[in-house]
Amino acid sequence: MALTHAIAGLGVLVFHIANLPLPWLLGPIFACLIAALLGAEMKGISFLNNAMRAILGVAVGATFTTALVVSMAGYWATLLLVPVMVFLIGLVGVPYFQKLWGFDFATSYYSAMPGGLQDMLLFGEEAGGDVRALSLIHATRVMVIVVALPFILKGYWGVDLSNPPGVPASTLPVSQLLLMLLAGLAGWQIAKAVGLFGASILGPMILAGLMALAGMLQHRPPAEAIWAAQFYIGMTVGTKYAGVTGAEVRRDVAAALGFCVILSAISAGFVEVIHLFALAPPMETLLAFAPGGQAEMTVLALIAGADMAFVIAHHVLRIMTVIVGAPIAARLFSQPPQD
Repeated sequence: MALTHAIAGLGVLVFHIANLPLPWLLGPIFACLIAALLGAEMKGISFLNNAMRAILGVAVGATFTTALVVSMAGYWATLLLVPVMVFLIGLVGVPYFQKLWGFDFATSYYSAMPGGLQDMLLFGEEAGGDVRALSLIHATRVMVIVVALPFILKGYWGVDLSNPPGVPASTLPVSQLLLMLLAGLAGWQIAKAVGLFGASILGPMILAGLMALAGMLQHRPPAEAIWAAQFYIGMTVGTKYAGVTGAEVRRDVAAALGFCVILSAISAGFVEVIHLFALAPPMETLLAFAPGGQAEMTVLALIAGADMAFVIAHHVLRIMTVIVGAPIAARLFSQPPQD
């Protein structure tokens, strides 16, 4: 674990020196990826990784206002497109993994579904899929999208990704910091107790949102907390490649990279349709329909100054659609034909 932190820290330093975007997020991803390919043994800290996701949940919830919540009803037109996109991704993705790369049905199905990594691994394992292949495929999906988006945001829209994601902790009242801590820990544990998917991020988001609507929580988490969250999320993505073999790179990672091209084309198509019909702002649409990890997309939306409610609402619906629909669809499609 100490080596993993040192490698991730070195990545942050290199990205800072090279003046590359999002050093606290992309630095650890690249450093841990390179170290994994060189054979370094790395390991993250599960509790800390979830705690960092809780910080992001609080950051999103703290932005909620009555006007913002009311405005969410206006998202229905684009929200309806989310299940359609998930269905289309599955329709193309399952044959891609099964016919082109020779994966079994369970591995192909849960590799194609753009859901949360842990949920897809759990469902895939229960269905008899290859858990290691699923882990590498989803880690590659998240990594490619998270790495590509900052350059698109900076190159196309000129978004300044170097601005601090918040104010220094020293400028915030202690009472606000304690409320954030309470929202993060209590929201996470309550959501976990009731079995809510994505408990570590959605629980704190809901509780912090209620506190913000009640006028109790008036600030987002400080910059230091958001940087820490980026660091651990980036490190988590990179360490998924620990122990990767040449054969896995040639098959699992290569298959995932090809699928990323397919995902990008499908997502771009939906973004273009929404743009043509002027249903939502283009930058928010890109962030909302990019099939990356929920935590990673939250980080990018926060730093880019996007409409947080819009982006998160679409990602929550995407994850919900996959989690609810994936096991049912997998059972239906994997049944042998009846005589």
